[in-house]
Formats: sequence, C-alpha cells, structure tokens
Amino acid sequence: MITELHTERLHLRKMNVTDSQNLYKIWSDPDVTKFMNIASFTNEDQVIEMIEILDELAQEQKGIRLTIIERHSNEIIGSCGFNSIDFESEKAEIGYDIAKSYWGKGYAPESINALLDYAFQTLKLNRIEAKVEPENTNSIKVLKKLNFTFEGTLRQYEKAKGNFIDINMYSRLRTD
Repeated sequence: MITELHTERLHLRKMNVTDSQNLYKIWSDPDVTKFMNIASFTNEDQVIEMIEILDELAQEQKGIRLTIIERHSNEIIGSCGFNSIDFESEKAEIGYDIAKSYWGKGYAPESINALLDYAFQTLKLNRIEAKVEPENTNSIKVLKKLNFTFEGTLRQYEKAKGNFIDINMYSRLRTD
C-alpha cells in the first residue's frame, strides 16, 4: 500500500504519531472539522488515537490516510487519503482536510489528483467516490474542478454530531 506521493508543491506520506501535534492544530479548528465526521478535537491524545485507528485500517488494506506536507515550508497542512477501499468492486472513497490558512491555494485539488493517479494507475481501481455535505461548497468546488460527477443526494444518509444529514455523492471513473 502507498507510503508516499509527491506533487510539484506537496509531499504526501503515511500518517504517523509524530504528526499528532501539527494535526491537532488542524483537527481542533471548528472551521476545518465542520463538515468532517468528527467533532473538533480538544486534546492531542484524540489525534494519537485517531492515527492509531487509521494505521489499523492501512494494515488491513481497508483505507489509508496521508499527511500533506507543503514542500517549501516543510509544514503539515492537512491530510488526505482513502477512507475505504473495496478491491473486489475496484472502488475507493476519498477524504481530505486542509488547514484553514491554506484554503483557496489549490492544495486540496493537487493532493487529490495525486491520489487519483495512484488509485487508477497503481491500484487499478475503476471508481473513486466522494461523499460531501451539500453545504460544503468549498469541497464541492474542488470536486467539480477535478471533473467528479454529481450523482445525487443521499437523504439522511448518515448521523453526524447527533443529527441525520444528507450527503451528496460524487464520483470519478477511470474512463472519465
């Protein structure tokens, strides 16, 4: 399974516990976690626990999360990866988050493009999915920029922070 990817401005590598302090700064920001399936973290131990859970998923080849590092500053600016991978159906679901101070600078599409290349070229997957809350306009703009197709709204699809929420389904196929 993937351990690192490189783009023009980014280094994406497998997340590890040493990233916890920097990821805490990102995952404790309510603006960043607003549309994530987690509440804002209140201490670094929660980040360490999350990294350990994600590491188990990676070991089982069911998913992987990469730390996004801006190459020029060597600063951790977010994370991205495959929330789930289904090799039998040749599909995966992507997820991503970027520190607020780096929003609008093209880092999300750049990191997702690297994931897409890896998914289609190396893993030989056919379909990449992204599930997004309808109000998450920034994420929707990123997916449209990357030529994802809006497939519809899954009504009250999941429970987040105590409420049932709608989820928009986007996809990109290897042939797109």
